[in-house]
Amino acid sequence: MTRVLLADDQELVRAGFRLILERAGMDVVGEAANGEEAVTLAGELSPDVVLMDIRMPVLDGIGATRRVLAECDPAPRVLALTTFDLDEYVYEVVRAGASGFLLKDVSPTDLVHAVGVVARGEAMLAPAVTARLLERFTQRPLGGPSPVVASLTDRELEIVRLIARGHSNSEIGQELFLSEATVKTYASRLLTKLALRDRVQVAVFAY
Repeated sequence: MTRVLLADDQELVRAGFRLILERAGMDVVGEAANGEEAVTLAGELSPDVVLMDIRMPVLDGIGATRRVLAECDPAPRVLALTTFDLDEYVYEVVRAGASGFLLKDVSPTDLVHAVGVVARGEAMLAPAVTARLLERFTQRPLGGPSPVVASLTDRELEIVRLIARGHSNSEIGQELFLSEATVKTYASRLLTKLALRDRVQVAVFAY
């Protein structure tokens, strides 16, 4: 059973998420009303996943994510919650170590799916947020390719782009006519080559 800690300063939001997750068979082990409480409870309760609101009092979700991953052993996975007007925070929470991000108005089905995906050690990108980020960054002036990008092979660039679109290893394999094991090898090599932690950071790098 997946153990989840809820961190959000709105009690009504926490209550709604608890109801949705418990109905799906997950175990909500605790609730935190601010980032400091989230850090404390994550250390005490050892959840598998922390559902972390970015904007909270005392300590925001970015700082709380950074501390949870640094101080908890074993460290849980962190799934950040954001809204359209918080795009500037998405990069910071991913850099802090979050395994993905969702919109706060996520549907019950998508919430359960996202928590399950993150609990399995995979990354979760909300398509709407990803599209918004892409739109924003395509409006920026472009410079030449960085040395890191220039070092990637054409096949590696293809895989980076597909990861950024949210494709799984099996979906990438089908599109590029590669075995899933080969895609996993490429993905692992990319993380090392780009000095990134997981697929979420690969997507942010791609954009």
